[in-house]
Amino acid sequence: MSVTNEPQDTKLSFRRYKDGDAKVKRWQENIFQASWSHKCPTYIQSTPPCQGSCPSGEDIRGYLNIVRGVEKPPVGADGKPVMPWQEYAWRRLTEANPLPAVMGRVCPAPCETGCNRNQVEDHVGINSVEHYLGEYAIKNNLKFNKPAKLTGKKVAVIGGGPAGLSVAYQLALKGHAVTIFDEHEFLGGMMRYGIPGYRTPRDVLDAEIQRILDLGVTAKLKTRIGTDISMEQINKDYDAVFLGLGAQAGRALPIEGDTNAPNVVTATSFLRAFNDGRLRHVGKRVVVVGGGDTSMDVATVARRLGHITEAKPTDWEGAIAGKMAQDVADISNRQGAEVVLTSVFMTASKHELEHAHAEGIEIMQGWMPVAVLKGTDGRATALRVKQCEAKMVGGRLDIKPIEGTEKELPADLIVSAIGQSVDFTGLEEFNNGKGGLTADKNYQVQNKPGVFAGGDIIRPHLLTTAVGHGAIAADGIDQFLSGAPVGRRPKIDVHTFDLMRKYVEKNVGFEEVREPIRGTDAAKGAVHNFDNRSDRYVIPHDELFLGHFQYTPRNMRVITHLTKESALGNFEERLDPLDDKQVVAEAKRCMSCGLCFECDNCVVYCPQTAVYKVKKTDATTGRYVATDYDKCIGCHICHDVCPTGYIQMGLGE
Repeated sequence: MSVTNEPQDTKLSFRRYKDGDAKVKRWQENIFQASWSHKCPTYIQSTPPCQGSCPSGEDIRGYLNIVRGVEKPPVGADGKPVMPWQEYAWRRLTEANPLPAVMGRVCPAPCETGCNRNQVEDHVGINSVEHYLGEYAIKNNLKFNKPAKLTGKKVAVIGGGPAGLSVAYQLALKGHAVTIFDEHEFLGGMMRYGIPGYRTPRDVLDAEIQRILDLGVTAKLKTRIGTDISMEQINKDYDAVFLGLGAQAGRALPIEGDTNAPNVVTATSFLRAFNDGRLRHVGKRVVVVGGGDTSMDVATVARRLGHITEAKPTDWEGAIAGKMAQDVADISNRQGAEVVLTSVFMTASKHELEHAHAEGIEIMQGWMPVAVLKGTDGRATALRVKQCEAKMVGGRLDIKPIEGTEKELPADLIVSAIGQSVDFTGLEEFNNGKGGLTADKNYQVQNKPGVFAGGDIIRPHLLTTAVGHGAIAADGIDQFLSGAPVGRRPKIDVHTFDLMRKYVEKNVGFEEVREPIRGTDAAKGAVHNFDNRSDRYVIPHDELFLGHFQYTPRNMRVITHLTKESALGNFEERLDPLDDKQVVAEAKRCMSCGLCFECDNCVVYCPQTAVYKVKKTDATTGRYVATDYDKCIGCHICHDVCPTGYIQMGLGE
């Protein structure tokens, strides 16, 4: 076993000058050549690509700016902050996602892939900051603020997974009475019954779920809609319905012929049995078919569980079906299972692949299952596989087997982790015939007014995707309950930084806005030369002044790496959060793309002293500088040296 924080060896990739540039260009030349211009600086708030890449639309730039100290918490009458910066950042984060401690651990962080800092040296550790804030909230017992008044409307949420919990949270904040129906003993969905506990510690999951329930949300567990209660009854008792059923039924192996054997199971049944405590041991040889993160979970769980040296037929069926006598399992001698993961097309995250390799799991990429071989007792003894070539053609995966490459993988247990499906038993009216459900961009079910849906029932994807579905559906449900038409969603559907809210926090008011407002730089009717384009524009890295940013190594979380030997029986969490100093340092690496972070470049380099700092009584985050247009000659230097791309050139011809 080794513990490391993954030392940074990435070198600076951004080059201030291209190879062959021998002459340094002076800004003075720009000044002398640009004595006038049709365009002058405007202050344009844009969506950063991290946020645009986040399926739940978190205001990532916003809470990173709070952590780094650019945006301060509001102050009370005594002049002191009304809350610590950690709480203020957590509250900003949870406007979009009420489960940061969970998501900070398990989300594959597409936001980090989209981060513009990748153009400099390495992305910002957004996931690690989220992890830290989630842990802080649990440690300090932070609660969500209940709504000031209730609407009297009732909403039924079917399914207590990430989508159901997200929509329940958002609706409760809007004052609606919410009841979650779930067929399991506990809430959490795939976060509890699909992801192993060493990735989502149950005390952490329980704390974040309880915080949602404390808003007044009711949970009716061990209750399946469509079986225990009819959908007709739900429609009578509630004003609106959200379907968050999830996709907790597994998909069988895509093999022609008989694959029915007691030791051939799906990943969802395997993980559910493990997380229920019913699965204690697996066979000596386990073959997992798949290529995503779920298959990685199956493989690493199997590696940890080990096997029974003297297996009996009842042990296998019991381990999967939940009938195994636990006393037999507990006294059985455990040894490490030999796990092979076969995949046609690998999609698992890099870190999961690295962990699997380190733990001794053999990974065979480019192999497709062909047949399940059985013994005389009807049990599977091996999986026959064949090498193949796979590529995307027209949005579909085209698989071509390579003849003469067949081989057999001996197996005591075969797990199919190739995907999930929805169980529509009792709810067949919602099945679109393709194993899913059809909904519009507000996630309102087609031809079912007042019925909304989200999560894997729409499209199996990330946990954070389900959280985002829930937030959007909650807006639609709220509009439906108020009698308003369910409106169109913005092109870029995220939780944006609100400059007006910052002015309200600072008790700076505005006069009534009256036309015409062009050129009214002295008027108090609006923020002059400012435009929020976050709903339609993601700012790319080539709009930033990357030369401002120096090489700064990422602050890594400590990750415990297991070996083939140390993985056996080890179900401890592998990921430690950053400490206070580390998380602030990591947040400072954020380039605040599309929003001012108060670097002073525009003020320092303006040759006409046209750009100036806003006086403190009127200044707030996002309104640090302004322009005197009587002095401005349109030389564009402020735009050129703005690291964040917040200053654009505009104001017409």
